[in-house]
Amino acid sequence: VLPSPEGPVPSVSITEIRQYLRAQGIPFHDGYSCLHTPSLFTSGREDQPPAPAASAPYTLFIDKMTGSFLCTATLAEGTWQDFQANVELRHRGVPPASSEEPEENTRRAREDARCIWDRALPLWELLDEDETNKTKEMFGISLVTDATLKRFGVRYLRTAKSLVFPWFSPRDATLKGLKLMRVEKKGDATAYVEETLPRFDSYRNLFGLPLIGRRDTELVLTGWELDALALHQATGVASLALPRGATCLPPALLPYLEQFKRITLWLGEDLRSWEAAKLFARKLSLKRCSLVRPGDLQPRPLEALNQGLNLTKILRAALPASHKSIVSFRQLREEVFGELVNTEQVAGVKWARFPELNKLLKGHRRGELTIFTGPTGSGKTTFISEYALDLCMQGVCTLWGSFEINNVRLAKIMLTQFAAQRLEDQLELYDEWADRFEDLPLYFMTFHGQQNIKTVIDTMQHAVYMYDITHVVVDNLQFMMGHEHLSVDR
Repeated sequence: VLPSPEGPVPSVSITEIRQYLRAQGIPFHDGYSCLHTPSLFTSGREDQPPAPAASAPYTLFIDKMTGSFLCTATLAEGTWQDFQANVELRHRGVPPASSEEPEENTRRAREDARCIWDRALPLWELLDEDETNKTKEMFGISLVTDATLKRFGVRYLRTAKSLVFPWFSPRDATLKGLKLMRVEKKGDATAYVEETLPRFDSYRNLFGLPLIGRRDTELVLTGWELDALALHQATGVASLALPRGATCLPPALLPYLEQFKRITLWLGEDLRSWEAAKLFARKLSLKRCSLVRPGDLQPRPLEALNQGLNLTKILRAALPASHKSIVSFRQLREEVFGELVNTEQVAGVKWARFPELNKLLKGHRRGELTIFTGPTGSGKTTFISEYALDLCMQGVCTLWGSFEINNVRLAKIMLTQFAAQRLEDQLELYDEWADRFEDLPLYFMTFHGQQNIKTVIDTMQHAVYMYDITHVVVDNLQFMMGHEHLSVDR
């Protein structure tokens, strides 16, 4: 749930941040998506003035869009207001607060992760070669060598038939969490089911990060752990996997990507991955990003390795993300071909529950506005919540602005639709369904009744940056605007 209107997060501009740092005599330099400054949290002797720019390592990163900060040396993090408070404390000679102990839930999740990790076996040390080969074949990684698996620390948990990918702290290499991945066969199709510890919203693992050297300047960002393995093995380049694939790039991870002068985004093989790559490139700064365009000859990295394609050649052919204001058809030629090859995908994300709707609207496409009208009580909210849930279950990040009914009632409707049964009759199932519902990329604005339109737009923009929202629902327009003076311009 996004911050409530009574106390919205005060927005801060990059100009204000720069002015404040200069006024406080804190040296900084401009990065791609963050400002870099020496950390307030590393030195023990707080009575000394800040070290000169040359000698202090710049380990504190301030997000240019939101002002929130992260110190990569101590893992202290917080909002812009927290940063200012720590600077004030420093002036009074009070040592800044270090990052507090993890919450009880996070601590428990880490202990659970540690138990699973200890039970899991390194994939190259299973009972015999035959079991290892069968397991690798099941996950489609027969060509991934034991050396690569060892390098990335991938293990296998027999009881759950799952691969185990570790998340190590970038600071002291302790285990912070895990991702488990198992295979489900549905007819001929193979589906990969993932589970994370701790839960998704606090899972901030850039898989492969501990292997990055200080001198690495080029990086390939993938949307899947197995792709990162394939890429590194085939090309030797530094490669990382995003925790939620092409669904979102959490701003908290941007500081770890600041050291790279060139980032290639190769997120997957469908057009949604391509759209996501373009969105992420804007966060990472367009001028250093290149994108691998999905196509038959450029499938996802693991698939490319299995097909014996030359991955280095594919990386070299990546398109620069930034283009000038005028382009020739020659520059658009490849993209136009991509749209013709993938006509089905260009039509957008199809609804699984509404085949008739797909005929009318072709699918959910970004940048389109759809208005549903109908008299009071005709079922608009019930239908729209089902319609949005359908897309959300397919990984479309959704933001709800329910101005007419409150979020608790709306969430109850959606949870019932998600479980497809009346949970009030089977309360013992509530936690199981609520856990699954919680993992959906779904967020609610906490506004109710008539609102200042600017506040609502600001909240939406903030949500788009923070959570990579691609679908916004406003229910309904009249309530948001208020009933008086519905003039045309509003």
